[in-house]
Amino acid sequence: MLKFKIKTEVRFSDNAIETLMEFQDVNAAIITDPFMVTSGTADMIAKKLAHCKSVSVFSDVKPDPSIELVTAGVRFLRDCDADIVIGLGGGSSIDAAKLMVLLMEQTTGKRHVKLIAIPTTSGTGSEVTQFAVITDAEAGVKYPLVDDKLLPDMAILDPQLVVSAPPQITADTGMDVITHALEAYISTKSNDAADALAEKALTIAFEYLPIAYKDGSNLVAREKMHSASCLAGMSFNEVGLGINHSIAHALGAKFHIPHGRANAMLLPHVMEFNADLKHNFGAREYSQAAQRIAEIARRIHLPSDNIRVAVTSFIEELKYMQKMMKIPTTLVEAKVSRDEYEAVKQDIIESAMKDACTETNPIEVTEKDIEHILRRIAVW
Repeated sequence: MLKFKIKTEVRFSDNAIETLMEFQDVNAAIITDPFMVTSGTADMIAKKLAHCKSVSVFSDVKPDPSIELVTAGVRFLRDCDADIVIGLGGGSSIDAAKLMVLLMEQTTGKRHVKLIAIPTTSGTGSEVTQFAVITDAEAGVKYPLVDDKLLPDMAILDPQLVVSAPPQITADTGMDVITHALEAYISTKSNDAADALAEKALTIAFEYLPIAYKDGSNLVAREKMHSASCLAGMSFNEVGLGINHSIAHALGAKFHIPHGRANAMLLPHVMEFNADLKHNFGAREYSQAAQRIAEIARRIHLPSDNIRVAVTSFIEELKYMQKMMKIPTTLVEAKVSRDEYEAVKQDIIESAMKDACTETNPIEVTEKDIEHILRRIAVW
């Protein structure tokens, strides 16, 4: 039996941030990173909470939040007796806030702490998903956690908060949107409701990501990419992802490559692997993944005379976007040496195989398959 559920209330468009004025007589806590403080964004958010009894700010979040950081955040939330918690920033800040609230409720018995996600990048979709990623820094492993209780109660999507994102962040996070939607669309658990969201996210992202990258002040493009990120998040929240994310998680844990960038580096090669064109010779023999990738190619008006042409065109379009937005295509461009890679290659392969995202990849994978995909970016 298939199912689809949306729990998170989404407020979006320009000035959506004014929603925060509705909260009164509660203790509020903002979970964010140092840049949100130095840029004045955290203070701006705090001022919108003027009717709250108190507003406390935890600004120690770093990329790939660790177990130790989340533990410190739980203590912080207990100390300020938070009634509402706002995750402000990119995926790391929102994931950290989700985990802190979950653990606070489990350890204090306080019910119910309202969780609000305010993304300042358009990429992770964390504001509408039951996923969060935590890192064991000592072991060099990222753990994707899945729990319905990690779903935020509200997401506020205001394009004004994304305008200051630099071009490279826009590129990395935008390609994360495309990866989320693509992997959801070809997932073994795909269904009509999730497909509709993924299709819309992809058509928006392919049109507006280049515009947002070239002109970050374009509010229409920023709002569209915020919407695409949210739609892709809703889609993969229900049907899962695939090995692109599994490998990206492992690469990020070992080499600290930004998550969206790791996804973008892998994406053409993973889509080529999943389409499996070399084993498809007749129209009726093409894999479901190939047919679905071809459908997206048609939707974004790429050459698509037949499935083989459409899939090839789509993969070339991904490579074009990598080049146009100056995204690294190899590990050496991502400043990873051959010695560093060889020392942990097997760990990366094993971690990707165990990753929860691997379960919904359209083709069952082996360690040799993962190694083959890695070889495409392990070029020195």
